[in-house]
Amino acid sequence: MAQIISLIHFGFNVYYYMIIIYIVMSWIPQVRETSFGEMLGRLVEPYLQIFRRFIPPLGMIDISPIVALFALYFAQIGLISILMSLV
Repeated sequence: MAQIISLIHFGFNVYYYMIIIYIVMSWIPQVRETSFGEMLGRLVEPYLQIFRRFIPPLGMIDISPIVALFALYFAQIGLISILMSLV
């Protein structure tokens, strides 16, 4: 069971960093147009779109990725605590 929890923790962390990299890439638009940027966008944008529907940008600032990161963190904590209670 510990291996499954470690794997889930690792997967959440990888996705967390993918979102952060995608956010940083938004500051340099040429990077998003690379094959890596497009692949990352296909993996991250569906998740971010959920939050963009409810949280509109504030001028030039889009805070929905921050809320998405918090939601991902809380989902990770919730899932791991549920799995830990099963042990």
